Amino acid sequence: MQAPLAARAARGLSGALRACCTSAPRPGPAPAPRVSVREALGGHSSSGASVQVQGWVRSVRSQKEVLFLHINDGSSLEHLQIVADPSLDNSDLSFGSSVEVQGVLVKSPYKKQNVELKADRIEVIGHCDPKAFPFKYKERYPLEYVRQYPHLRCRTNTLGSILRVRSEATDAIHSFFKTNGYIHIHTPVITSNDCEGAGELFQVEPSSKVKEPGKNFFDVPAFLTVSAQLHLEVMSGAFSQVFSFGPTFRAENSQSRRHLAEFYMVEAEMSFVESLQDIMQVMETLFKVTTETVLSSCPEDVELLHKFVAPGQKDKLEQMLKNKFLIISYTEAIETLKKASQNFTFTPQWGADLQTEHEKYLVKYCGNIPVFVINYPLDLKPFYMRDNEDEPQHTVAAVDLLVPGVGELFGGSLREERLHLLQQRLARLGLTDTYQWYLDLRRFGSVPHGGFGMGFERYLQCILGVDNIKDVIPFPRFPHSCLL
Repeated sequence: MQAPLAARAARGLSGALRACCTSAPRPGPAPAPRVSVREALGGHSSSGASVQVQGWVRSVRSQKEVLFLHINDGSSLEHLQIVADPSLDNSDLSFGSSVEVQGVLVKSPYKKQNVELKADRIEVIGHCDPKAFPFKYKERYPLEYVRQYPHLRCRTNTLGSILRVRSEATDAIHSFFKTNGYIHIHTPVITSNDCEGAGELFQVEPSSKVKEPGKNFFDVPAFLTVSAQLHLEVMSGAFSQVFSFGPTFRAENSQSRRHLAEFYMVEAEMSFVESLQDIMQVMETLFKVTTETVLSSCPEDVELLHKFVAPGQKDKLEQMLKNKFLIISYTEAIETLKKASQNFTFTPQWGADLQTEHEKYLVKYCGNIPVFVINYPLDLKPFYMRDNEDEPQHTVAAVDLLVPGVGELFGGSLREERLHLLQQRLARLGLTDTYQWYLDLRRFGSVPHGGFGMGFERYLQCILGVDNIKDVIPFPRFPHSCLL
């Protein structure tokens, strides 16, 4: 009897499972759609819509009959006001806590905001001890103080605005090049080339490797890149317009306000270009188009920085955008500096490089309008710059763009495409064997070409008026500091 009973039991269980699996699910309330603070404030969800918002508490104010809460999720400088019954408050609801709020968007009676969220549920995701948290509600901290907390400083309004502007500027630069027909090239971070020839290189070796003279992981010394230029020159033999946007590294022992050990460079290379004027035109247009895009896409963030970090910067920026950039030669720049009433730490003289103090003076002398300095002495510049053949001065077709508050922002040149002149220069420098591949570029279908690089962090300093370059990059790297 046991077998038939077991079979019936199995059939009964099987039928129950089938019924369970095939029966329609019970209808229930659909979860409220999740929206960002920016979407909620921008009217992407209509008034009366039930929504869910997640973020961090920026202020809490509990009254007898109503609880007010402001939250932000980084999508906007503005905060979303939450209005709730005081019964939804709890001891974990404090400045800095992370929360999830569900409720209905309603028209706000307050002039400073269009909508607010009438909450029916507030859940604390992560508690924050307001006494131990280094930033306090309504306090405005100097950037030097905030810099002490690289893991927390993005929670402040100022750094939030800087990083949103940085994101928008990145997108605007990519858009500029794409619109103008440039091909984006991913160039290597590890390289065997020293593009600048300044010797400020970080060498790359496996951490587990015991140092053995003459033996390298790549069989040749390898370094973190100081520039993508030489790799872009390779690509310019197949694509007439290329660009890259990535990290570069300099082992420069500097604690200045405009130098980092790791920073981002925007670099471009153009084939069939025979005039510095053409390169300068791209530089100027890139600067102006990108800046105008940033000003229109995140005006509140820019306004906050111009108001509290750099008063007066708005007018300076408008000057830069509305005026045609000026052009002077290196020789004219030196003569201007020699006539200056200002005493310089470094005495200006022909054949010496321009120092930051010289660059800032020249921009001020030019009415705080960006100025191109062209035609530098050959001995000051790397081997690849085109010889102007202008004896006895002997200059190269190089250009630097100097801007207010920063000094040099762009650097570029025509490249030496004439094989015999390049061979002579490499031979004088003892670099012929190292750069045989570079000579090959001139042997096989070379064309007149040129390009430039722009320090992205310096660009952000320039448009926002931020004094220290360490404050416009998420995680600054500089001598004696590699936190996180």
